[in-house]
Amino acid sequence: MGEQCGEVVTLQLGHYASFVGTHWWNLQTAMRSSPLAQNVDLEICSDVLFRQGVTLRGLETYTPRLILMDLKGSLDSLREEGYLYEDKRTMRSTPGWRGILTTHQEEPSQRNPFLSDSEMPCSHRQEGAAFPQACSGVQDVKDGLTGNAGKSCTWEQRVNVWSDLLQTDLHMKSVCVINRYNHGGETDTLDSFGQGEALLKESCYLDDLEDRLHFFTEECDYLQGFQVLCDLHNGFSGVGAQVAEFLRDQYPGRGILTWGTSPVQPGEADFRKRTFQMLNTIMGTVKMSSVSSLFCPLSLNSSLGRRPGVPTSLPHVLYDPVLPYHSSAILALALETLTAPYRLRSSPLPMQHLAEALNTCGRKVVRAVASLPFPIQAGSSLPDALLSHMTSAPWSSLTPCGTSGLSNPSNCFSQCVVLRGIRKDQQRSYQPRGARSLSVLHAQDTGPETLQCYLQSLYPQAVSVSHLLQAPCKLPSAFPQFFSPQVSKDGFIQLSERPKGVEHIPVLAALQTSEDIHRLLNGLDEEVKKLDVRRFSTFFTTGVEQEDFEEALHQMQDLAQCYSDSRVLWPSSSPPGPTSAPWLPPPRLSWWRIPLGIS
Repeated sequence: MGEQCGEVVTLQLGHYASFVGTHWWNLQTAMRSSPLAQNVDLEICSDVLFRQGVTLRGLETYTPRLILMDLKGSLDSLREEGYLYEDKRTMRSTPGWRGILTTHQEEPSQRNPFLSDSEMPCSHRQEGAAFPQACSGVQDVKDGLTGNAGKSCTWEQRVNVWSDLLQTDLHMKSVCVINRYNHGGETDTLDSFGQGEALLKESCYLDDLEDRLHFFTEECDYLQGFQVLCDLHNGFSGVGAQVAEFLRDQYPGRGILTWGTSPVQPGEADFRKRTFQMLNTIMGTVKMSSVSSLFCPLSLNSSLGRRPGVPTSLPHVLYDPVLPYHSSAILALALETLTAPYRLRSSPLPMQHLAEALNTCGRKVVRAVASLPFPIQAGSSLPDALLSHMTSAPWSSLTPCGTSGLSNPSNCFSQCVVLRGIRKDQQRSYQPRGARSLSVLHAQDTGPETLQCYLQSLYPQAVSVSHLLQAPCKLPSAFPQFFSPQVSKDGFIQLSERPKGVEHIPVLAALQTSEDIHRLLNGLDEEVKKLDVRRFSTFFTTGVEQEDFEEALHQMQDLAQCYSDSRVLWPSSSPPGPTSAPWLPPPRLSWWRIPLGIS
């Protein structure tokens, strides 16, 4: 690991969060083996999130520093203890019983036919397992996505669990199954915040979590902090609140970045279920944001209330919003880019410094925006691509703020922007000597200066930290091919349709504090005021008192006021006098005592 890189431990809590996490780990595994990454000297240091190990058979491993919690029935064909560290000699031991043995064998769960045997994680290949040949090959499945008649398989609808897509080996300490509740059943489900909060207060689960955390953290040279991917719409919001509070108490001074994930809800969801999801979201948002360094809701819904609204529209992405396989892939692609600043090999921005740069004046909740892919043509330069978006950024919101996804530049307070996939020869405009520049963007000498100039022009009152990386996001074979035909194999925008699938794409993503968060939080508060919460007594009989819920509503109102543009804020060290003008953040990063973070 590089001298300036610190380790990060990731926790995935819930089934949809694990869908997002599975795509994310697959993206990183594909990137490590990509020749594109080798050409730019591996800008991302994978040792930040991965660890090296050795199995009992002497095989070297490289697994995520991950703790995953999900319900019984969610793993399907994946074994909880995994395969990597299993000693096969113990499987051939002679049983102590000398009498007659009766064997009861259950039919194994079918693996998804999308992955061929050669594309499976090495742990599965060592076991000699193979996928059923429901399709004539992987290319036939991908052809089905692009609309080729006669070759389409319905495998996408059959992806019910995240383990169907996993192409990364997991450590035996990673997966923790909660056997008290069932996944996808009608009974014994983890539906409310109180259930999840009470679950982690039990000694068995808390001790197990502490043991797994110690295993991963004690081998770290310098622990940056923790990433928590947590379902926000169900009982795992309570689990996430307890986990984040435990991390804050046990590891003071470490960064805690929490991502609250929510799937796109189908239209037939009943009123009671949607109300429970909204109540879980309110409690989870308030509790997790209070104990985390940063909290970011992630969802393709346009609202986190009872009426999710129209799913987020993404140019050049033709996805099915109700499929977790599709929506989680989009969130994972953005997450892979958003987390790049504290995973850089050269001049990284540590997790805690990133949080301090964005979290000012009590603004712990941030929004995520992304452009997938970043709209640039193969023969154009970065200034050319940005020049066509001088009035509004090309990204869409991945945080439900009750808008169409477009952002208002005047309402952004601070942001951290990452653009990846722009080669060195594309980063600036090469014009003849003495020629007049087309714009101020074309007059910049380097790509990082061009990006920073664009952000300052679009958000003149915001503090902007930017990173520009050359390597694009490499798409693994398990990633959906839902891009429009105008996206080329290399992820560039073109007029003609592509002959094959997309292999890698440039991505622009950002974390922002903006007034849109006020609209998100205030919208939840107004919607819950229209309800008679006493009608949902079961929510308050599972561990959440009505007084606690009312207190959470007051905290959410206070949090929403931090993002109101009508609120005048001044530095605590120098309050203005009676004739002072309203204070605004300076447009330059020198206001912060951190490096520019441009690489």
